[in-house]
Amino acid sequence: MEGRESHGRIEEHDVVSALNRLKIFGSVIALGLLSTPLASHALVSSTEQGDTLKELIEVIEERHYASRRYDDVLAAQHFVAYLDALDPQRMFFDAADIAAFTPWQLELDNVGRRGDLEPAFAMFNRYHEKLRSRLEEIVATLPETLASFDYELNEYFVIDHSTMPWAPNAEELDERWRKRLKNQVLGLKLADKPAEEIPKTLERRYNNQLNRLDQYNSQDVFQIYANTLAEQYDPHTNYFSPRRAENFDINMSLSFEGIGAMLQIDDEYAKVSRLIPAGPADKQGELRPSDLIIGVGQGESGAIEDVVGWRLDEIVDLIRGPRDTLVRLEVIPGKGKTDQRRLVPIRRNEVKLEEQAAQKEIIEFTDEADQKRRIGVIDIPAFYIDFDAYRRGDKNYRSTTRDVQKLIDELVGEGVEGLVIDLRDNGGGSLQEANQLTGLFIEYGPTVQIRSAESRVWRDGKRRRSSYYEGPLAVMINRLSASASEIFAGAIQDYGRGIVVGEQSFGKGTVQSLVPLQEGQLKITESKFYRISGGSTQHRGVIPDIDYPSLFDPKEIGESALDNALAWDQIAPARFNRYHDYGAILPMLTTLHEKRAANDPDYLYLEDQVSIAQEARSIIALPLQQSGRLALRDSQESKALAIENKRRVAKGLAPLESLGGDEEDGTSEEPDHAQEPKTVQSTEEIADADQDGTPDVLLVETGRILVDAITLRPNTSLAGREPR
Repeated sequence: MEGRESHGRIEEHDVVSALNRLKIFGSVIALGLLSTPLASHALVSSTEQGDTLKELIEVIEERHYASRRYDDVLAAQHFVAYLDALDPQRMFFDAADIAAFTPWQLELDNVGRRGDLEPAFAMFNRYHEKLRSRLEEIVATLPETLASFDYELNEYFVIDHSTMPWAPNAEELDERWRKRLKNQVLGLKLADKPAEEIPKTLERRYNNQLNRLDQYNSQDVFQIYANTLAEQYDPHTNYFSPRRAENFDINMSLSFEGIGAMLQIDDEYAKVSRLIPAGPADKQGELRPSDLIIGVGQGESGAIEDVVGWRLDEIVDLIRGPRDTLVRLEVIPGKGKTDQRRLVPIRRNEVKLEEQAAQKEIIEFTDEADQKRRIGVIDIPAFYIDFDAYRRGDKNYRSTTRDVQKLIDELVGEGVEGLVIDLRDNGGGSLQEANQLTGLFIEYGPTVQIRSAESRVWRDGKRRRSSYYEGPLAVMINRLSASASEIFAGAIQDYGRGIVVGEQSFGKGTVQSLVPLQEGQLKITESKFYRISGGSTQHRGVIPDIDYPSLFDPKEIGESALDNALAWDQIAPARFNRYHDYGAILPMLTTLHEKRAANDPDYLYLEDQVSIAQEARSIIALPLQQSGRLALRDSQESKALAIENKRRVAKGLAPLESLGGDEEDGTSEEPDHAQEPKTVQSTEEIADADQDGTPDVLLVETGRILVDAITLRPNTSLAGREPR
């Protein structure tokens, strides 16, 4: 976000100025910092960690794609990032702490090359000391603090304190904490928490955090410090400690049994960063990327355990469990809308290859000339391959390309007029499969270009001429379509083999490899992907030919939302044949699409939902006045009800009096007793507009666009043109 970058980035002239100040004052201040007596719980580094840091710096300078040295400029960025990692919401350090740390700002590179971790541990121990002091104070004074809150006072709580400067003094920190506690209490009150339970909930929450302070160890400190250094090169370069469970991004799908989700720590919450396609959470359908998990309950009726402030590995341990058992997650939408909470029950299971396999369906509709049309759809959740069977030489090994080839043959045999390849939410997978799948739709030619840190470029693709599906084709993508999905969609677009529709894709165009270190491993970015037309998929992703409403917030999801993402660039294009000039008919396709969308109640409802969610995300501060908070909630509920009734009336249905009413047609659910009445949904909750049993509105519209292309395309063929 802009606010965070403005004070987080150190410009070069600031570095020079700070360096001059350091020459005069640095040694005195640094000596004072390090000579402070260590508390009994202070952590210290090991010799092995120092050696690992030296090795990490050598490897990352030699092998990273960006070919950047760890110098004063990067050290200053590392300094800021480390403080952000320790205190992301500016709730513990004040200006005096930052001033005491500042001498290290331009020294981290120098001490790092010596394997000196004193700056890292000095800053962490100061954070640890202030965290302990704050938690002890909250617990000791909680009854008096809660009794002092005036809910008639017109004041506001800033949702994201990371955009604010460091507090100038301890008094300002106290004020931030007062508002934070008041916001937590108000959120619990509006979620119908009994008044007598609120102090107990908060006391238990802060005691849990206090009890966990002694669980910090030197490996935790080193992981944070090494990771913030690695991530200055790009967001996909990461240090992994020997204890994989300590990682800040844990993939629960790797467990034998679980819910199939990826979590990461976001301030004091466990944030859902991605769902594994066809996993239990994905199938259940209510857990969404960017949701924050605040509680976990076991079984149908087990008590919800508050997990705010817990370590990530402990939260994961609660969520994992035996197959066919139920776990209930209490979640709130991202960005601290703490009034809106819901319970998501998920039955644990194993994520199986068969469940991630490509699947087919046929959509039928009537066009403007009252002619019945049949379009085949192939949904590809991931680019998979059974590597073990492949290496054994098993002729029947499973793979994306093999499965899709069978589905194409079946759909063609059933008389479909064209195909839609649905790559929404497909986070990628096997590069080999992305190349081979593209080969099912072109006669031969390159699929992707890969450039190494040494600027060597090589090309992958279909090297032999062979038969392929020559019929009309459309590809659907969204913000969660990444990596291999972007290679396939980009190639189809470049070759002119089909129309690409949907949202701008994720934008991950980099290749990583694992390098063992003395302690742990370094995942390092060594190469970049480029399309055959020469443009990178990095950062920008694939831009669709026809846009759909954005179902995900690009400021929260996507490569461009990640700090230090490598920039988009381009290289020389490869030589390839274009099959069709879709550019010539895109204006007409867009006009026809927009005309239909303007008269489609479900499409308009989707646009309205996105608009309301964007409006909700624009709220940067929440009222701490109870009447103001209720007014905000009522306003959101009123808007949600209005667009629901707009859709219902357009479809000939009776309007609702409230979002919890009129269950006769099955469009509403009785809210859980522990939940708020559902108001504004996050954009991640509205990806499938399938109320009233209607098909996926975006999928049907894609079929209609493809039919339009079939009608308009005869004069656009470029078959036989010279290679580019």
